[in-house]
Amino acid sequence: MAGEWRIGVVIPARNEEAFVGEVISTIPEFVDLVVVIDDGSTDQTFNIAQDASCSTEKKVVRTSGLGVGGAIDIGHQALMESLEKPFISVVMAGDGQMNPEEISTVIQPILDGKANHVKGNRTIHQNGLNGMPKDRKFATKLLSVFTTIAAGQSISDPQCGFTATSSTILQRWDWDSSWKAYGYPNYWLVNLALIGARIVEVPVQSIYAGQKSGIRRLSFFYRVGIMLAIQHHRRAWRFLFQKQTWVWSWCAFVMYVLGWSALLSQIVEGAHWVERPTGFFMLTVMWISAWLMDRKATKQRRKSDETI
Repeated sequence: MAGEWRIGVVIPARNEEAFVGEVISTIPEFVDLVVVIDDGSTDQTFNIAQDASCSTEKKVVRTSGLGVGGAIDIGHQALMESLEKPFISVVMAGDGQMNPEEISTVIQPILDGKANHVKGNRTIHQNGLNGMPKDRKFATKLLSVFTTIAAGQSISDPQCGFTATSSTILQRWDWDSSWKAYGYPNYWLVNLALIGARIVEVPVQSIYAGQKSGIRRLSFFYRVGIMLAIQHHRRAWRFLFQKQTWVWSWCAFVMYVLGWSALLSQIVEGAHWVERPTGFFMLTVMWISAWLMDRKATKQRRKSDETI
């Protein structure tokens, strides 16, 4: 426990026999329960997880390839069934890329009442993204832009899966609609903004020791990009009809529509941006204005639910 809060740790793992044992054995003693989800491994991950020493109670669950998001959801729900409230659910991967000693850092904003969801941020750690392959650094920066737009607030390192979430958020979560695959942190950030959750980022270390990602890059960007676009518009649409957000959201909607109108008129007329720079300048101004107003709406939603 940490004060009045019980602490649970969810560890999703798939074919992580080389790392999962050490991850489990280095979990701090103040943690009340560790739930390991072996999601369709074909190596010895399950057996190693079962045999690994742990300073606290441990459960190992075997699933048949739900996807990383689905595996984490199973872990969250297992904690909801096992721990008394209030509790904090910490997610850290079984691949050894996250430092268990930093669990105390990740949960602290929730303990202090400053957040109900905490994101690890590798970019603001003193070691930055040292050791991360260049293509993954580029992908992280690009996805931070897309996720910032979709979530209506600044997110610097959306792909870091080292998170902490309060039980009050988990009780309100729509598990049936929850995203099951890669892109899980991005989905959560957009939908946390929708319910007014207070999100705080804290510095965490990035550890790379020969781990290989199972992500197929083109497929990942396509699927996550489409998902972010859908979730962004879904959030913005629902904000139009919430009393805390409707003023800024309708202003953003008008700017957004005007931007599309400007773009379509340029296309219909066959005008090139060099020939008609003013039209494209106005398009840019309208969409940036829509984005800034959307951020105002998200901030208002967050302020309205500070008791979460």
